[in-house]
Amino acid sequence: MRLPRLIVFVFQFATIGLAAALVVLYLFPRFRPEFVQSPQVVEVVEAPASAPPRVPGVTSYAEAVAKAAPAVVNIFTRKIVAGKPAKTPLFPRLPGDSDSGPRLETSLGSGVIISRNGYVLTNHHVIADADAIEVALQDGRTTTAQLVGTDPETDLAVLRIALPDLQAMVLGHSRGLRVGDVVLAIGNPFGVGQTVTSGIVSATGRDMLGINTFENFIQTDAAINPGNSGGALITTDGNLVGINTAIFSQSGGSEGIGFAIPVDLARKVLAQIIEKGHVVRGWLGVAIQNLTPALARSFDLDSTRGVIISAIQADGPAARAGLQPGDVILRIDGKDVDNVRTALNLISDNPPGTAIAIEGIRNGRPFKLIATVAERPSPAR
Repeated sequence: MRLPRLIVFVFQFATIGLAAALVVLYLFPRFRPEFVQSPQVVEVVEAPASAPPRVPGVTSYAEAVAKAAPAVVNIFTRKIVAGKPAKTPLFPRLPGDSDSGPRLETSLGSGVIISRNGYVLTNHHVIADADAIEVALQDGRTTTAQLVGTDPETDLAVLRIALPDLQAMVLGHSRGLRVGDVVLAIGNPFGVGQTVTSGIVSATGRDMLGINTFENFIQTDAAINPGNSGGALITTDGNLVGINTAIFSQSGGSEGIGFAIPVDLARKVLAQIIEKGHVVRGWLGVAIQNLTPALARSFDLDSTRGVIISAIQADGPAARAGLQPGDVILRIDGKDVDNVRTALNLISDNPPGTAIAIEGIRNGRPFKLIATVAERPSPAR
């Protein structure tokens, strides 16, 4: 009878142990097998891999265009040109036709009203040699324009129209533009009527392009086509930051490389043309070029900073001051000369009669002299 008692004892002990284990697992769930062996899972919501990132931004530039567009005008010019009449396969010249004779040429462009009293800013090449200039406003009015003055070296011109209730463009500041800023171009491409295109600022300070004497272009990929010249480049708040001027194109159409004259430069030219009829700049009478690595080595210079004088006008301000061909100019009035554009600006910004200090290298030795700038001759002169 001892064997059954032992079995009962073992059964009771096992029952108590199982009950205790159940209590422990209930009170301490981390000892359960699923918590010990299974990894912890965190549920997240992920966008599909193919979905593009969402970039917050405006969905319309209509307010900026509504603010600026009434101040952008279409410009039509006419001039009488003497020469041979054009021949085409469809309309060959008939026997007895004159080989030379005057003909009427027309062109088109754009402009920007910059004051309520009728001043219009455009490109010099839009109105060059025109016998008649007509301006068409966005509201449908048309009128003839008077030429106030031009500056071929920046390719800017100022017109004036006599109409009431003109809406003028708000002038912004181009010096604060950054690469990547959104800009809008407004003009009259191909004569189809006022058109708005959008893009970004691709670069600033573009020069040495061979377009103008004084270059400091804003580059943009906003579509600019023939007829846009003289039109407005504006910011998304509708303020003027540039005058559209040129495109780089192998096809004749827009290829996403357009150039605009910064409004900060245009503002200076505008003020002088209105006040004096032309732009007055300082001039030394020198031809200068950038230092290439090869030129720097030949002059034993350790950098390409500065410009080299390649020619000097006889009896000009530079010649009277003692400058010579081959001189390397490093500083003007204590300001570093990095390239040709910097040198031209430092010289031209001085009124005629101003004495400026020039520092540089001649035959391997430093020199410093004083030159008195004269008035820069206009291209016409």
